[in-house]
Amino acid sequence: MESNRFNAILRIASVALFFLIWQFSSLFINIELLPSPGEVLSKIIEEAKTKELFFHTFITLKRVFISFIIAMFIGTFFGIYMGRNKKLNVFLDDWLVLGLNVPALVIIILCYVWFGLNEVAAILAVSLNKIPMVAVIMREGSRSIEKDYLEVAKFYNIKNKKLFFKVIFPQLYPYLLSSARSGLSLIWKIVLVVELLGRSNGVGFKLYGFFQFFDISGILAYTLSFVILIIFVEFLLIRPFERKISVWK
Repeated sequence: MESNRFNAILRIASVALFFLIWQFSSLFINIELLPSPGEVLSKIIEEAKTKELFFHTFITLKRVFISFIIAMFIGTFFGIYMGRNKKLNVFLDDWLVLGLNVPALVIIILCYVWFGLNEVAAILAVSLNKIPMVAVIMREGSRSIEKDYLEVAKFYNIKNKKLFFKVIFPQLYPYLLSSARSGLSLIWKIVLVVELLGRSNGVGFKLYGFFQFFDISGILAYTLSFVILIIFVEFLLIRPFERKISVWK
């Protein structure tokens, strides 16, 4: 209990130090280049009053959620089977390498050119950028499955469905969580680029507008708001889920 309280104090101190450094830095730098935390907070309140902040943040969050689900499902499926099937791994390995090394910007541009400036192209571009990374992580997880557990399961003639969900899948939890964490942090950044290049709403679209008018306060306001939202998701959903799935050990 004391350890948790101490960790909470450390986190609060860390955040306070960040804003303190920001505040002092803004005193020595042109206010237009680095607005103070107070200026950014005023901008957040201004955008919230007009409901622009809520509307565009919700649109971006929706795209992040849909792309995340698609990327996690497809990446996990292929990653597990590539780790358990050597022939499939050899067949798809070059595809995976290609997906990992093609720049995200190229995939976004190609999706917009091929499918048009629409929502389907935007979601597809984001998902394609994340799927290879999820597949790589889950492939390594699949390879690390303890063979002794599988041998015991086979000895007792456990059915395939029960074998997967009771023996194989629990061992993949750490890798699944790792791919989810990295996926969430990567996907929302790519979504912003997608919105900046070809959508008429979302946080990325708003950032592009602020950039055109050199409005640093607006850029920092939307960025800070969305980062806080992602951190909130991390503490509210991902970390409790991590503690829950760790019980099996």
